[in-house]
Amino acid sequence: MTAELVRGQNHPLSRSRVEIRVSAGTPVLALAQLGDDTGRLAGPGAVAHPGARTLPGLEVPGAASGQHRIAVDLDAVAPAVHRVGLVLVLPPGGPGHFGAVPASYVSVADPEGAELAGYTLTGLESETAVVALELYRRQDAWKVRAVGQGYAAGLGALLTDAGLPAAAAAELAAAALGTAPAGDITLAVMPGGPAPTVPRGLRAPATAQTPAPAPTPQDVPAAPTPPPMPPQPQPQPQSGADTAGGPPTISYAHPRRRTSTEPPEPAPRPAAPPRPGEQPRPVAGDASGWSMEERLYNQVWGMFEDLARSVAAYRGAVEFADSRMDRELDEALSDPRHRLGGSGNAARDAARGRREELVARAQDVLDRDLVQLTSESEVVEPALPAAYARWDNPVWQAHSVPAEAPLALRLGDLHLPERPDLRIPMLVRVPLERGLWIDNGRTGSEAAMAMDTDRLRRAAMDMAVAHAARMLAAHPADRFAVHVIDAAGAGAASLAPLVRAGVLAGAPAAGAAGVTETLERLTRRVDLVQMAVRAGAPEDLPPDVDTSDQLLIVHDFPHGFDDRAVTRLRYLADEGPAVGVHLLMVADRDEASAYGPLLDPLWRSLMRLSPVPDNHLADPWVHHAWIFEPDLPPQGSRVLDQALERVAAARGRAR
Repeated sequence: MTAELVRGQNHPLSRSRVEIRVSAGTPVLALAQLGDDTGRLAGPGAVAHPGARTLPGLEVPGAASGQHRIAVDLDAVAPAVHRVGLVLVLPPGGPGHFGAVPASYVSVADPEGAELAGYTLTGLESETAVVALELYRRQDAWKVRAVGQGYAAGLGALLTDAGLPAAAAAELAAAALGTAPAGDITLAVMPGGPAPTVPRGLRAPATAQTPAPAPTPQDVPAAPTPPPMPPQPQPQPQSGADTAGGPPTISYAHPRRRTSTEPPEPAPRPAAPPRPGEQPRPVAGDASGWSMEERLYNQVWGMFEDLARSVAAYRGAVEFADSRMDRELDEALSDPRHRLGGSGNAARDAARGRREELVARAQDVLDRDLVQLTSESEVVEPALPAAYARWDNPVWQAHSVPAEAPLALRLGDLHLPERPDLRIPMLVRVPLERGLWIDNGRTGSEAAMAMDTDRLRRAAMDMAVAHAARMLAAHPADRFAVHVIDAAGAGAASLAPLVRAGVLAGAPAAGAAGVTETLERLTRRVDLVQMAVRAGAPEDLPPDVDTSDQLLIVHDFPHGFDDRAVTRLRYLADEGPAVGVHLLMVADRDEASAYGPLLDPLWRSLMRLSPVPDNHLADPWVHHAWIFEPDLPPQGSRVLDQALERVAAARGRAR
C-alpha cells in the first residue's frame, strides 16, 4: 500500500535500493542534490544535473521530460551524505512557473516496482524550481520526506539557499539549464567519481576563514510566513588570551574545530540491527562529528528538526482532512437530492467518517515518530556533557572546569503541545552571535501575567545568574570575565552566588556613575580590539586590555541609564559579539518605552527568553511556536554554588 504523504511528512524506507519516479504535467528537468545532515551542499560537485549526471549511487536523466525514473542505491552514497534531494526545474522556454501546469506527482518505489510512498506537489504558484522530496539518513536508517519547497527566483536561489556561494550557484544553474557549458563548473572530486566533498562544519574541519554553520531558534514571526529553508548563521569570531607567553593574541578559530590532520574520535558502538518492521534502536552520539560533543550537538538538532517536521506533517494532514470535510459537506448541502429522505445525513456522516479516518492515520504516524524520538531522548539526555545538560543531571556532580571551550550551551527546553513531556534541549552555539534578553515584564505571556511582579523579577534574575554560572563553568577558568550592572541594587539576592564565589570581574556597578564607568570600559575594549584586528596587529593592544571574552549582565534597565549610556549599550549589542563582548539583559521592554523607537533595534538584536513557560520561539524549518522553559537549578540544591566554587578554585590554581 502506497503511503500518501503531505508536505513535511516522512515515511520509513525498508529498502536501500529504490527508484524515484516523477510524473509531471509538463517537461521538467530532474536533478539530485546530496547534502549533510543539515541539508547543506559541500560544493557544486554535490549536485547531479544534465551536464554532470552521475554521482555515487545515482544517475539523473539528461533531458527534460514529463516522466522520469531515477534509480538510487543508498548503500553506495558517500558516508558524508545524509540527504538525497530530488529537485524539479522548469527548463528555459517552457511554462513560466509551476502554478501554470498540473501538479507534479513524485513517488519512491522498491526494485520490484511497488510504490512505497507518494507525494503530490500542490500549492505551487510562481516557483520555477522546487525540492520535491528527499531521502534522508536517521540513525543508520533511511526515510523519505515530502518537502515541496519552491523558489520563484529559480534554481540559482535554491542552490544558494542550500549553501553554495551565489556565484557558484549561478554558474551551476546555468550549466544545469543548458545556458552555459558544463565545463565552466569546477566539480569537487572524490574517489569513485564526482561526489560532494565532506560537508562543511560536520565531518570536515572548518578553518578560521570558514567557520561551521549552525542553526538557531528564531523569534516567532508577527505574521504567518511560508516555511523557510533552515538558516545557517555563521558563528561569530572568538577572542581569547594566549597564555603560552608573549603579547596577547586574538584567536578567530572555533574553539573545538579540529584540523584536517586530526582523526575523528571513535564513533559510538552501533546498536544491534533492528528486526524487520522495527525502528532502529537509538544510540547517543550517532550523528556526525569529530568529537562526541559535536555528535551529540548534531543529534539534538536532528531530534529538534524531526519533531518539528513530524508535527508539521500531522497538523497539515488534520488541516487537509478538515478542509476536505468542509468541502464535502458544502457539496452535500448544495445537492437538492440530499434534501429529501436520509441521504443528506448519510452524506454528512460519510464526510465526517473520511475526516476521522485521515486524522487517525496521521495520528498513527505521529505516534510512531514520537515513540522513536522519546526513546532517543531517553538515551541522549543522560549522555550530554555539562554544557548541554540540565542542572539536575548527575554530570554536574563530577564536573570539573574544562581545558577547552564548549561548542554550545543549553539555555532551556523546548516542547510542543502535541507531546509536552518530550523536551528538546535548546542549544546555542558559542561564542554567542546574539545577546540574550530575559524579559521580566508581566505582558510577555499568560504565565507572566499570572505571576506576582516581584517573583517574576526574581525569577528572571535567577535565570540570568544560572546562565552566567553555566558559561563560567563550561569554559576554561580564564576564558570569561563577568561584569554586572545593577544600578538600583535590586538584584543583590540573585547575584549572591556569583559574589560569594568571587568570580565577578568586580563588584556589581551601582548608580549612574557605575553604569557609565562599566560601559565606557567595555566600549573602549571593543574599539581597541576592532582597530587592532583591522590593522592586523593584535599584539599592539595596550597591556590593560583584557582579551578574554567578556559577559555583561545588565539588570533593571533602564534604571541609571541616560541617553549616552543607552547609545553605548546599543553599540555593545551590535559590535561586541564579533570581538568577544556579550550582553545579557534582564529588563522589561515596557519600562523602556520612554525612549520610544530608539531602542527598537536593540530589542530586535537580542534573543528574547522568558523566566516562565512561553511560546515566543520558532524553529528555523516550519516556524512552529515552541514552548520555551528555562533550566534552573533544583530548589534547595547546591549544584550552582559547587560549580562556581570549582571555577574559583581553578582560577586560583591558574594564577
